[in-house]
Amino acid sequence: MSETFGWLDFTVFGLMLASSSIIGMYFGFWGKRDNSTTEYLHGGKTMDMMPVAVSLVSSMISGITIMGVPSEVYAYGSMYFLVVISAVIVGVINNYCYLPVFYGLQLTSTYEYLELRFNKSVRIMASVLSTIFVLLTLPIVVYVPALSFSQVSGLSMYLVTPVITVICIIYTMLGGLKAVVWTDVLQGVLMLVSSFAVIILGLNHVGGFAKVWDISGKGGRLRLFDMNPSPFARMTFWGTTIGNTLGWMWMIVNQAMVQKYLSLPTYSKARNSLIIFYCGYALIICMCCLTGLLIYTTYHDCDPIKTKAISRPDQILTYYVMDVTRSFPGLAGLFVAGILSAALSTLSSNLNSLGATIFVDFVQPFTKGKLSDQMSSNIIKAIVIGVGAVCIVLVFLVDKIGGILQGALAGSVCSLVFMTWLVFGTQKAVADGIIKHPVLPTTAKGCGFNDTVQENAQVESTDQEAFVLFYVSFMYYPVLGIAIVLVVATVVSLVTEPPNLHEMEPELFTPFVRRFLPRKEQSVEQEMLCRSTQQ
Repeated sequence: MSETFGWLDFTVFGLMLASSSIIGMYFGFWGKRDNSTTEYLHGGKTMDMMPVAVSLVSSMISGITIMGVPSEVYAYGSMYFLVVISAVIVGVINNYCYLPVFYGLQLTSTYEYLELRFNKSVRIMASVLSTIFVLLTLPIVVYVPALSFSQVSGLSMYLVTPVITVICIIYTMLGGLKAVVWTDVLQGVLMLVSSFAVIILGLNHVGGFAKVWDISGKGGRLRLFDMNPSPFARMTFWGTTIGNTLGWMWMIVNQAMVQKYLSLPTYSKARNSLIIFYCGYALIICMCCLTGLLIYTTYHDCDPIKTKAISRPDQILTYYVMDVTRSFPGLAGLFVAGILSAALSTLSSNLNSLGATIFVDFVQPFTKGKLSDQMSSNIIKAIVIGVGAVCIVLVFLVDKIGGILQGALAGSVCSLVFMTWLVFGTQKAVADGIIKHPVLPTTAKGCGFNDTVQENAQVESTDQEAFVLFYVSFMYYPVLGIAIVLVVATVVSLVTEPPNLHEMEPELFTPFVRRFLPRKEQSVEQEMLCRSTQQ
């Protein structure tokens, strides 16, 4: 890429980082009521509904989404739009099944539920697996904006990564959940405004939405209802909706999400914040898909990948932004700051939630309640710093990654082993060239020079064949993982001593399940809790 940031772009970008730091310092030194863990991890349970809802959107829409979805749509079509359907389904499930339980229990760590429902071993296993998952995911979250910023600024990614991560660690560590939420609000607004600006400029550049629809349709990018039932098709209606719905189930009990809506003072505000969150998430996904179609419309006859203007598909969004905003100094910096904002909000939320999880599940049991609030807060802050340092180290290991979008006790272990084998086996087959996913056709004939690239060249064949399961679409991975957990857990449950339903606490179940439990004597407090979560 020849286009790089100007001084105004750097200024806009720097102001966003500075503003985030100031918010963190304010809540770290002046904007808190006390030094309790409730204040640090749940904002004193006095947060407002709208900031929490915006924070949920900002933290769940990472830089991976902002950069990966347009690249996905450009190469494979608009099938990813169906994720919106999954979001609606999961929102309904969350509202009626999970929110009443978690808000009623008011747990600091969501994994405490597993100890109450099953036993401590299940809780520890889930907490360990979740911690490992987040630790392995966060480096990719950091890598995305570092790649984007390095691409347009000319600065080394190995310089950018530590700087932005350290800034995020500082304001998260100092301000706790309040700093996370309010920086998310700032970053979420920035992300939305910059995305809208680029879309408006893009529509004006290509001649309107009708032009986008026409060219995208002719290029085969308008794909929504591919009803192919085969699990081996890369992305279909069934794979996208079913796979994403089940894949989203982790988000319902995600510590970062639960921790935020528990910071709200009433159940009705928590429910309304989730409704706003799912609407906001759907809006961002629609904008990302539209951006992908805009990119294809702009380069449908002059593919920047074929002309070697960019070296990898993940760079196409930044290339496009620098192209369409060249007459508007500072706008490119605003958009890249929006990408960074999406990543930082995800990073800060997960740093804060990991602080809660590691402290409550692994540190607090050994202290036997002897720590003061000040000491507990200091330990959590130290955990945030430690996790952030690990992310800085691990982010350098993901530099060789290609596409950025894909990327009960006994049941959990079996599922983990199987899915690890499946994912690594599939990625090795792709890396070795045994499995190839052909992209939709592109051309470079409209670039104004002789196109020496053979259009729609056939992928070189290989005599090797991968194991049949390695051809299964990545969209079905959540289906396979959950199926293994349920099957193994059910078998183990049947051959072991069944639980005594008379001893089950009603508040551990969703409201519509509670009515089927055997009636037991409850305290007045328990009865009031059950009623409050049903209202």
